[in-house]
Amino acid sequence: MLMLLLYTVGIFFYRCGIAIASLFNPKAKSWEKGRKNIFERLEQTFDGSQHPVWIHCASLGEYEQGKPLIEKIKREKPQTKVLVTFFSPSGYEVSKNDTLPDYIFYLPIDLRKKAKRFISIVQPQLAVFVKYEFWFNYIYELNKRQIPFFYICAIFRPKQYFFRKTGQWFGKQLHKASYFFVQNEESRQLLAEIGITQAEVCGDTRFDRVYDVACQPASIPEVEQFQQKSKLIVAGSTWQPDEKLLADLLSKLPDFKIVVAPHEIKRSEEVSKTFSAFKTTMITSASEEQLAESKVLIINTIGLLKKIYRYGTYAFVGGAFKTGLHNILEAAVYDIPVFFGPDYQKFNEAVMLTERKGAFSVTNAAQMLQTIQRFSNQPEEYRKTCDICHQYIQANLGSCDRIYSIIQKHLI
Repeated sequence: MLMLLLYTVGIFFYRCGIAIASLFNPKAKSWEKGRKNIFERLEQTFDGSQHPVWIHCASLGEYEQGKPLIEKIKREKPQTKVLVTFFSPSGYEVSKNDTLPDYIFYLPIDLRKKAKRFISIVQPQLAVFVKYEFWFNYIYELNKRQIPFFYICAIFRPKQYFFRKTGQWFGKQLHKASYFFVQNEESRQLLAEIGITQAEVCGDTRFDRVYDVACQPASIPEVEQFQQKSKLIVAGSTWQPDEKLLADLLSKLPDFKIVVAPHEIKRSEEVSKTFSAFKTTMITSASEEQLAESKVLIINTIGLLKKIYRYGTYAFVGGAFKTGLHNILEAAVYDIPVFFGPDYQKFNEAVMLTERKGAFSVTNAAQMLQTIQRFSNQPEEYRKTCDICHQYIQANLGSCDRIYSIIQKHLI
């Protein structure tokens, strides 16, 4: 009871901290605004007849993992309603107009009364939490009402709270889950050590997602006009340290061009300044002539990156210098070598592809240049690396079908 009290107090003060931060932080302000009058809006939406499948995602990356399952549910049971909730504004704001789910909302903060009210209004037939979202009161309320709930694409590590003595009280809550679909054997073994056996290694649904996207025909005329006959590095979800490395690299690769898609498009002008030594243009405003003459193309709009990777000779995925590595599977699915910064150890797909020599961690432009020059001098090595990426993606397809085969038994 003491630990639960401390948890509740911690959630309450977190909520207060967000309220204070919203006075000067745009992201916190969005977090606050999105939850304003949320129960009134939920009551206007749900009348007790929908009984949706509720899928909760922390942010945009988790939503990409949830999408293949939503698509599968919609194909197999088109009459089933799907509710998606987000914790983070970065997921909600980008996805709020997506027509794939029937409903998209923020998740109210995890306090007992709010969790109880949310479940009472929505009345989900089952719940799916993607990857990391462990909320004590929502778990309690779902179990109390005998509503099945599942974790998909879950990853557990020894240092997580549940596996310490002080976290045993929370670990007991996890026992109530209907099933865990985890990404690796280590996660399954960690759950087994605290007595949770309703788990299996099922991989990551993002493999299915990126493969489906790659199989869809797509042509982006602006990128084709920009590329001409040049070799192309497609740099996705970048931050300033990534861009500085790439600007240094480009000066040493006269036969290459670079497409840069910053993680936050509001940074586009800042990116342009980083590449000021080269002729640079924005995809939303460039003429055909500007595209053909430019050395750097900045993607200052959302939704194109996962399609642009198909044009790359190489890919560079940002975040591994600062904020956390972004999705490398979106690039690897096109069978091209993938580069990223040094901080990638928490990302299973990056670890696995690096070990297989399909992806490469670099700390500076010189290291990336050396690898590219080696591939230029040894084309067979380049082709071998491309094959490694292809085989890795193919070997990890199918997790969504396995997850659905279990979940569908609980669908109304």
